Amino acid sequence: MNSREAGRLAGRVAVVTGASGGIGRALAVGLSREHAHVCAIGRNPAALAETVAAIRPFSEVSDLRMDLTEEQAFQPLLQLLERLGRVDILIHSAGVIHQGLTERADVKDLDLQFAANVRAPYVLTQRLLPLLTVARGQVVFINSSAGLAAKRPEVAQYAATKHALRAIADSLREEVNPRGIRVISVYLGRTATPMQKALYKQEGKAYSPEGLLQPEDVASTVIHALMLPATAEVTDISIRPMHRPD
Repeated sequence: MNSREAGRLAGRVAVVTGASGGIGRALAVGLSREHAHVCAIGRNPAALAETVAAIRPFSEVSDLRMDLTEEQAFQPLLQLLERLGRVDILIHSAGVIHQGLTERADVKDLDLQFAANVRAPYVLTQRLLPLLTVARGQVVFINSSAGLAAKRPEVAQYAATKHALRAIADSLREEVNPRGIRVISVYLGRTATPMQKALYKQEGKAYSPEGLLQPEDVASTVIHALMLPATAEVTDISIRPMHRPD
């Protein structure tokens, strides 16, 4: 069996948050096709089970139902990874969005988005850095085009959290590159996910997923970057739909 048949990530351990569906699921399944051991994290048990079923034909999988906004929920994951002895890839794909005009937006929604989109990936990265250092691993932050610019209405809260996530990634990269750890930020345009479908409904627009980025597009791009030789690092990836919706 040659290395391609064996999978180029065989023997690696990959942690993927938001693996219950959408981009997180596509990433988890894509990594499994390269034979990485996938630790799939999600909140919806039924949807997470579907992800696990899609992974099992290709690789080992561990699934954990977790609310990443509650730090005490990390313990089962930390115990699992200590048994496995390494973390090679950490992908932050979980996130939430609430849109609304600044004059009427509920500050509680800001707090929720900050907890899920900023604090959770920060703390999880912090907790896993020792294992990432041993493996000379890689960290991926699935961000948004809103993390680059917020030039549209009703996204002030969400964009603020995504700008914060960008700052975390950029500073982290400078800290951990000397240890051999690579850090990638991925800035996405509108992608055909359940979250995006809900946003279209909220905006009163017809939802045509075929005109958007596909989760598999994102997964393919990220996995190719992860498999670059250790002499190279992709720092930022910006992906948008070929045909931009209004």
